[in-house]
Amino acid sequence: MVVTAQHLITPPYSQAYLSDDVADLAQIYQPAINICLVERQVDSELSHFVGHLLKHPNPISFIESIEFASFNFFGLLPHTGHLPGYRAFCKDVAALTALYCDLFELKRVGLRLHTLDHAMCPKFHVDSVTCRLVCTYGGIGTEWLEDAYADRRKLGSGSGGLSDELSGLILDNNAVHKMPPYAIGLLKGGLWEGNEQHGAIHRSPSLTQESPRRLLLTLDFGQ
Repeated sequence: MVVTAQHLITPPYSQAYLSDDVADLAQIYQPAINICLVERQVDSELSHFVGHLLKHPNPISFIESIEFASFNFFGLLPHTGHLPGYRAFCKDVAALTALYCDLFELKRVGLRLHTLDHAMCPKFHVDSVTCRLVCTYGGIGTEWLEDAYADRRKLGSGSGGLSDELSGLILDNNAVHKMPPYAIGLLKGGLWEGNEQHGAIHRSPSLTQESPRRLLLTLDFGQ
């Protein structure tokens, strides 16, 4: 059962916590929670800018370890700085980075922002990180699966080379969820102390003709 902001039970397996309040991102510290997902609405200026980026043929790829206090977020994508909505987009990325740094008391983060026209990680897996923030700016969002509906023995080599749908990993096909566009997702990884065997199970979505690209932001603990 997915946990909502109104209903939290500590189960013998890891669950997702869903909300529309960014303050609830702190629920990721609950031992029973390995996914925290906050849905949000953004203004039209930001969504129009993202729509332009997704239609433009040139790929976007920004990968850098940054110090939040000194990083110039308005220099993220300088070649698009003339477009309406650019400053709103940069401010949003800065706001998400600030939330992440405040939540985990970080000064440095690994920031990745890139367009994808294929499923980068098409099979369900667990990341070898402490806790990753994921936000899909337009396009199809990351897919996730709660422990109650997954056979973790089928992750990785345990699948025998079969797809997730054939390996037996997914115990209920209706339990595969997609993060909505612009939602803030926190996913515990295998390096979270005490959560080594219960990292969040997720994968890249299959893209479609109607939505052939996605713009993905991820934040990780910096070195």
